[in-house]
Amino acid sequence: MPYLTEPVLPPGTLSGTTQPTVPTKDGLLLRPWRGGDAADVYAAFQDPAMHQWHARAADSLEEVGVWIEEWVADWGREASAQWAVVESESGLLLGRVALREIHLADGQAEMAYWTTVGARGRGVAARATAALARWALDDIGFHRLELLHAVRNEASCRVAAKTGFALEGTKRSAVLHPDGWHDMHLHARVRDSEGNS
Repeated sequence: MPYLTEPVLPPGTLSGTTQPTVPTKDGLLLRPWRGGDAADVYAAFQDPAMHQWHARAADSLEEVGVWIEEWVADWGREASAQWAVVESESGLLLGRVALREIHLADGQAEMAYWTTVGARGRGVAARATAALARWALDDIGFHRLELLHAVRNEASCRVAAKTGFALEGTKRSAVLHPDGWHDMHLHARVRDSEGNS
C-alpha cells in the first residue's frame, strides 16, 4: 500500500555526509565526539545534578568509552546525532547537545542536552541548543523538533523558552528518574510553510 505523502527527509540525509562541526558564532563549537573525550564525560557524570535528571550513571572510563563509540556510530544509523559542546578557542568540553528519536520520514527529532558543572550559568545549553536547532531546521530541513524536560527542572524550561521552543503541554508521569516518575513539559519548534524556523 503506497503512502500518500513523500518522506520529509529521505534515508541518507545524515549518513550520506560527514557529521559537521557547527559553530554557535558566540564562542562555542558543536563537534563530533572523540575517544579522547571519555575522561571529561566521566568527570561530568560524577556531578549529583546529572544523576537527578538523567537515567544513566558513569561507573568507569571504559563504560564512557563505549558510550562515545555509540554516539559516533549513531550518525550512520540516523537514529540520533550527538555533538560535544566545546569552547571554540580552548577546546574545553562544556557539555553535549543531541538530536534523539530521529524520524527522517516525518522530519522530526527530540532535542537533548547537558552541561558540565563549570559551564552552568553561562548560557551554554541555550547557545548550543539554538545553534543545533538552526542547523536541523534551516540547513537540513527537519519540520519539527521537540524538547522534553522534567517539570521540576526549571533550568531546562528556561533553555527551552530562550531558544524558541513553545510549551505545548505536560506529559503526566512520563519519565522515570531515580527519585520516581516525573511529569514532563513538552516544548517544540516547527518550520512554517515557507520553511522558516
